[in-house]
Amino acid sequence: MSRRRSVMSEEFKAELAKDLGFYGKVQQEGWGGITTKDAGNMVKRAIQIAEQAAARSQQ
Repeated sequence: MSRRRSVMSEEFKAELAKDLGFYGKVQQEGWGGITTKDAGNMVKRAIQIAEQAAARSQQ
């Protein structure tokens, strides 16, 4: 099975994990150590940031 290429940069994922409070777990266990809920919250936050950026660019 082939691996998918990540859409988010490692830096952006780290920033999101820090903002959401589980970056320590990422440092200890890697990205495979986070919960499904944490991953979902990362996606939600990334979407919020993208929507905010889109709204600013339309003004």
